[in-house]
Amino acid sequence: MNIRDAVENFLTTVRHEYGYSDHTVTAYRRDLELLSAFTEQRQVLTVTELTLDLLRDWLWERQQSGLSPATLSRNVATLKSFGAWLETREYVPGSPASRLRAPKSPQALPRVLTTDQADRVLTRAAEHAASGDPVKLRDHAALELLYASALRVSELCSLTVSGYVALERTVRVLGKGNKERIVPLGRSAAKALDRYLSEARPILLARARARQADQLSAPEPVTLFLGNRGGAFTTSAAYRLVAKELKQEPGSGPRGPHTLRHTAATHLLDGGADLRVVQEYLGHSSLASTQVYTHVSKERLAESYRQAHPRA
Repeated sequence: MNIRDAVENFLTTVRHEYGYSDHTVTAYRRDLELLSAFTEQRQVLTVTELTLDLLRDWLWERQQSGLSPATLSRNVATLKSFGAWLETREYVPGSPASRLRAPKSPQALPRVLTTDQADRVLTRAAEHAASGDPVKLRDHAALELLYASALRVSELCSLTVSGYVALERTVRVLGKGNKERIVPLGRSAAKALDRYLSEARPILLARARARQADQLSAPEPVTLFLGNRGGAFTTSAAYRLVAKELKQEPGSGPRGPHTLRHTAATHLLDGGADLRVVQEYLGHSSLASTQVYTHVSKERLAESYRQAHPRA
């Protein structure tokens, strides 16, 4: 089978059969298109010609271009998934990527806001929402929910109206691998969501209807959060919203929605929540993914000690 044809079949499989996220599929596509271009330069066109040495040559070339260990590790993960799929479908007798090893990289702790910083972010959003502007009301509700329920940005943007149960103060989200979970939220987030649903979303929805007036069969949006013109509230729009707010807070590191997810998880552990509970809360399939937040909590404790203790 031609390599490029195999890549397209593989991407179709991981999207529709495995239920991988759009972000993961996009990353796979980017890596495998670069690999295909590399193999074509080497006059390698079919999957049976893929070898361990050829894949190592591609990774070495990537490394020499100055890519980070994290990027190279993702490249290796892509090759392993693709190779395993080729072997499973019996396009090759064995995965050419099975013996690849990802470069070791120091594990950087995620950026986490202090409780005061989180309070300031949400207080500013509430003050902006006090104007009654529908976009500001939406932004306030989205920020409150990201921090209250530690959602991934894709989960926030795909959340449906029916997924929010006001009486129970929970949201039903669809996480990685199409795994559904029920996540609680606090009073502040519920209050912001209720106001958004009653005052802002109808206005945003009316904007969408006005734009689609000539499209009688256009379906009404079912997602909880809507864009400024009533369309989809995209992950990039959510990223811009959070980045604008976090830019005003001291500290280096990422400024995207995942920072609020990291912050919520760390604050839960700081407050005494059980690690297994936080694992369920975050939707992690592996406890190891959650344990990084215990390291964050310890580091925060150590930093506080170094700053406060006279004999530190």
